Amino acid sequence: MHTVKQLARISGVSVRTLHYYDEIGLLRPAQVGANGYRYYGPEELLRLQQILLHRELGLPLDAIAAVLDSSERNRIDRLREHRQRLVQRTDHYRELIATLDRTIAGLEGEMSVNAQSLYKGFTPPKRAELENWIVKRYAADESGRQRLRDDIDRSRKHVAGFSAEEAMARMQQLAELETALAQHCRLQTPAGDPALDALLARHREWVAGMWGKPCSPGAYAGLADLYESHPDFRARYEQLATGLADYLPAAMRAYSRTVST
Repeated sequence: MHTVKQLARISGVSVRTLHYYDEIGLLRPAQVGANGYRYYGPEELLRLQQILLHRELGLPLDAIAAVLDSSERNRIDRLREHRQRLVQRTDHYRELIATLDRTIAGLEGEMSVNAQSLYKGFTPPKRAELENWIVKRYAADESGRQRLRDDIDRSRKHVAGFSAEEAMARMQQLAELETALAQHCRLQTPAGDPALDALLARHREWVAGMWGKPCSPGAYAGLADLYESHPDFRARYEQLATGLADYLPAAMRAYSRTVST
């Protein structure tokens, strides 16, 4: 049996979070001692591992509770589905890493990089999947869906017109911005802190450059929702810094409320 402090230490989950999971019924201790201490056994440790797995894959807590409280067959099926998604992501990220390595080598003058290799890993099926997800989530009717598709097509054509040098420069700019934002996340700079304004202004300008049109405060806040909601974006930002998948959208929304145009 493990106390809540021991479980927090071995799992990396804070005591406060474990208390919260107990309060909402997501992870009850096996028993509570006369001294009020919570004690967790093997079943609870396994349940916590599955909670963390589902969280890592973007499921909200209420959905996780529904899965874990369902039949064993359903739980196993969901785990197998998640495993398949992870395998697909692993293959995808391996290719993206190779693309980044080539880009870094090109920026450092160690090798030449052709335009096509810059986008290796950003596969058409993956782009199509993301675009369909965006249209489905953000368009209420057919006319809205068509407008959104037109915007996506226009942005895609705009990016396709970049030279290899321009594309590399833009990716380098994004990497620098995200590195700085990840550092603020680690330092726990409040999401609405004015110290972030200059970085977020540059980030919004970068987005506008990729879209080929201005990025209004409302559109920037909408992009924050996309980053926060889509599992691929969440996974990407969590790779940069733990908590960045929530921190960056919160900072983008806070910044959007401070600008008028």
